[in-house]
Amino acid sequence: MMPTIPFRTIALLACATMIASCAGLRPTSSVAPPRLTLPQLASRPCDLYRLPDDPGVADLDVGYMTRGRQIVECDLARRMAVETLLAEREAIDRSRARPRPSVRVRAFGREGSP
Repeated sequence: MMPTIPFRTIALLACATMIASCAGLRPTSSVAPPRLTLPQLASRPCDLYRLPDDPGVADLDVGYMTRGRQIVECDLARRMAVETLLAEREAIDRSRARPRPSVRVRAFGREGSP
């Protein structure tokens, strides 16, 4: 006759070890973090007016006005890109900070006892 008691003990210990090692693991979320689309205006390079080779006073006036407008547009595009990035990071942080539902263990007919 073959002794079966040691094999049962080893099997129970192995099973208990596997259960205990999985008990501490938190479930991972399969939901991807939110991604925002960067506006096209924010991803375009900025244009800057260049004076002609032989500028006159009128060219300088046009250059100042045109370049001023272009700098304002470029700054607004940069702000859009930064605001989009910050909003995306905030959305990712919010999605990671959601409270996870508590897991109740039910063993031997009572809740909460292992």
